[in-house]
Amino acid sequence: MSALLSVKDLTAGYGGVPIIENIDLDVAEHEVAVIIGPNGAGKSTLLKTVFALTNRILGSVSFMDRDISGLRTAQLVPLGISMVPQSRNVFPTLTVDENLDVGTYAAPPGDKDAARESVLSLFPDLKDKLGQPAGELSGGQRQMVAMGRALMSEPKLLLLDEPTAGLSPAYLEIIFDLLLDIRSRGVTILMVEQNAKQALRIADTGHVLVSGKNFMSGTGEELLADDAVRRSFLGGAAA
Repeated sequence: MSALLSVKDLTAGYGGVPIIENIDLDVAEHEVAVIIGPNGAGKSTLLKTVFALTNRILGSVSFMDRDISGLRTAQLVPLGISMVPQSRNVFPTLTVDENLDVGTYAAPPGDKDAARESVLSLFPDLKDKLGQPAGELSGGQRQMVAMGRALMSEPKLLLLDEPTAGLSPAYLEIIFDLLLDIRSRGVTILMVEQNAKQALRIADTGHVLVSGKNFMSGTGEELLADDAVRRSFLGGAAA
């Protein structure tokens, strides 16, 4: 079966300056795929290029066997792709309920009320905060709002840029558990994550970028067990 998302020979960057070069990456349907690597490796640039937020210089991006390389971000959401950026990912003055509603604007779900109930069943912490401004919530709760808003359009592919950045250890574990729940509902996940060891433990596949280029790919278990990956990206600890 062909990949849900396929990146081929992708070079991209900002203002014509390449940040990533000749990247190849496939994401199968219904998997959690994780991108790890050192700071400045181009991980977020890769994710943003898939979502048409950076300048693609060479190569292609295909989704469900369709070349989406030339499409705008607004055209990708109705196709079934949503993204949660690392920062400024909620509207702080809008209530939680209003934030969720924003997620339906670009691609209205078939049944808006059912989509909302599905999101709230994933994030029960938000049920009693629907009327509260999102800016008043904790970091972990704001991340739930951002992820919930992205899921309101019922995407097939969810892109996440550092979903656990700045969260407490308790919320970090909660978010990783939620990612598995989201996958179990049929949503494919591609995420960039600095908490590499924890991310690889839940990953079906992992991709390591170094200096803007492919370094290594494999299952989460394979990368956790690889000596080079452990030394360079996992603090040298045994898997």
